[in-house]
Amino acid sequence: MSKERLIKKYPNRRLYDTSTSCYITLDEVRKLVVDGSPFKVLEKKSNEDITRNILLQIIMDYESGEGEPMFSSELLINFIRNYGESSQDSFKSYLEQSMEFFTQQQDILKEHLTKPKIENPAEAWMDMGKKQFDLWQQAQKQFFTKPDK
Repeated sequence: MSKERLIKKYPNRRLYDTSTSCYITLDEVRKLVVDGSPFKVLEKKSNEDITRNILLQIIMDYESGEGEPMFSSELLINFIRNYGESSQDSFKSYLEQSMEFFTQQQDILKEHLTKPKIENPAEAWMDMGKKQFDLWQQAQKQFFTKPDK
């Protein structure tokens, strides 16, 4: 695993990647996310971790740009309704597990589609379905099991 990259945000709103010693754009930060490169963004002046703020800014840029937005108004309304409610922790956990499940499903699909030659396509689809079902069951168990305190 690669070492976490440190990015500093200067008062002029520019982002400086300390590992490459150069300024980078939000689009380049997005590429780090897509590539799975670990990084942290700190406010230069206060040393405050602002990684979440930068990630939200990237999402905002994509949501307000051209093309079809990922988040519908109804979905955003549901997010807002859960802030500050007793269900916030459960909602957060559910979203995290759902995203993990979705990512695992995508990885399984990519694995099957990139195999050079599938001898029995029906068996391959059944295998993929079983793996997805197992992942779904695991996610459901984690969500509905109360954590130890």
